[in-house]
Amino acid sequence: MKAIRPLLLVIIAVVVAAVGWLAALAAGRYSLATPVLPPSALVTMGVIAALTLVMGIRVLRWRNGKKKTMLNPILAARTLVLAQACAYAGTVLLGWHAGIAVDLLRIWSLRSDQGILWLTLLMGGGGLVMVAVGLVVERFCRIPPEDLEGGTGVPDPRRGEPKGEGEYAYRGD
Repeated sequence: MKAIRPLLLVIIAVVVAAVGWLAALAAGRYSLATPVLPPSALVTMGVIAALTLVMGIRVLRWRNGKKKTMLNPILAARTLVLAQACAYAGTVLLGWHAGIAVDLLRIWSLRSDQGILWLTLLMGGGGLVMVAVGLVVERFCRIPPEDLEGGTGVPDPRRGEPKGEGEYAYRGD
């Protein structure tokens, strides 16, 4: 599985911010409610981020050798997928609410109640937390590079040959 590229996250956030800004403009033009998630979504975002972090810490503890039992490889793969999904979902939430916040800042002086702006900023902050947790947990799931044979920094050229009678050969698949 490939690691998340931060540039891709920035591009997604910018594109979604533009869409969110256009949606806020359209909602204002047609006298609809501003398309912001309700405050209860912060709880959901926090639970997702906490669950991702807890699972990532389990993988990190195993990777650092603090656990004696073998880690379930399916659990590790699921943790990595959850971390990447958390980062992508946080990027979308951050971008969407940033676009709406830009539209709300445009009409700052025309509104008497700024509660929706603060809610939008909180949602964007929650998305930012999700991105950070996703990237950190993804880093937890990286396996350190294997030690090279001989310790010289150059791989053993005879790696594919058996070392002695009765040993299995490494095919390099």
